[in-house]
Amino acid sequence: MNSFGRIFRISVFGESHGESVGIVIDGCPAGLPLSTEDFLPDLERRKGGKQKGTTPRQEDDLPIFKSGLFNNKTTGAPITILFENKNIRSADYDRQRDFPRPGHADFVARQKFGGHEDYRGSGHFSGRLTVALVAAGVVAKKSLSQPITGSGARKNTPIKITSSILEIGGESDLDKGLQKAIDAKDSIGGIIECRVNGLPTGLGEPFFDSVESQLSHIVFAIPAVRGVEFGSGFAAAKMFGSRHNDALENLEGKTTTNHAGGVVGGLTNGNELVFRIAIKPTSSTPKEQNTLNWTTGTVETTSVKGRHDLCIALRVPVILEAVTAIVFADLMMLEQKLPGVFS
Repeated sequence: MNSFGRIFRISVFGESHGESVGIVIDGCPAGLPLSTEDFLPDLERRKGGKQKGTTPRQEDDLPIFKSGLFNNKTTGAPITILFENKNIRSADYDRQRDFPRPGHADFVARQKFGGHEDYRGSGHFSGRLTVALVAAGVVAKKSLSQPITGSGARKNTPIKITSSILEIGGESDLDKGLQKAIDAKDSIGGIIECRVNGLPTGLGEPFFDSVESQLSHIVFAIPAVRGVEFGSGFAAAKMFGSRHNDALENLEGKTTTNHAGGVVGGLTNGNELVFRIAIKPTSSTPKEQNTLNWTTGTVETTSVKGRHDLCIALRVPVILEAVTAIVFADLMMLEQKLPGVFS
C-alpha cells in the first residue's frame, strides 16, 4: 500500500500533476529540532533541471508543514508535509493517453484502476513522489544524528549515510556514459551505491524483516529500480566460501574483509553497510517505438513528448540515502536505541 514502517512509519500521498504531493510521518518522538532549513540541502540535490540529463521541470519544493511541529520542534504527533505542484504541463499527457508507454506503468495502471487513475505525469506512479521520501529521510537522518543508547551501540560514532553514482550506461566516467545517451537521443540507466557507517550490531528482525529485506522493500518503491545487491552481491556466486567469509578481528565485530556488506544472518554486524541498486533507463524516451493504440486496438509507432529525465540515476543518490535512513530510524526505535523524547 502507501505506508511503510512499524514505529517510524511513513505514508505518501498525491499525484504528479495534482494539487500537491506529501507525506505523513508517524512515530517520530517529540523534541527533535526541525526547521525548513534542515530540508533544503537534500531537496535541492533531488531537483531536476540543474544538470545535464535531468528533466527541465522545476518546482520550488519548499516544505509546507501542516502538523506535528511547534516552535521548530516535533510534538510527537504525526508530521504532515506538503509540496505544491506548480510547474505542470498536463496537455502533454492528453495527447499520449491513447498510447501506453513501453516500459511504463500506463498499461497496468489502467487495467488495475479501470481508467480512473490520474495519468497526468504518471500520477501516483511518478518519480515526483520521491520528494516526499526525501523529506521523510531528512527527519530520519536528524533522528539518527542523536545519541545512541543501549547495548551494542557505538555511542561516540554518528550514523552516516552516503550514496554515489558508480556507473552510467556501464561507464565509470559519468559524463561519457551520459553522452552516449545524448548522442543516441535516448535514455540510459546507472548504478548507485550506498554506504552506512556507525551502525550498532544486531539491527534487523529475522526471519522476514532482515535488514536486507527491509531495505530491498523500500528501495523497490523508488521508481526505476531494477535490482539490489549487498556486499559482494552476485559476484559471491563465483567465489569460494573461504574467500567470501569475513574473518573476525575483535570483540566489536570488525572483520578483515566486508564481502557480507555489513549484514550477516539478516542483522547488522557493526561493519560498514554497503549495497548497490540498478536504475533502468527512463521509460519515456524520445526514440520512436511500437506500442498499442488503445482506441484503435492496433500497434502503431509513437514517440514520447513532454519533459523527462534522460538519466533518472542522476537524481537517485539522495533518494536512496533517504529511504535507507527511514529503515534504520525504524529499526533503531524497535531496538529502543533512540530516545523516546529528544532533549
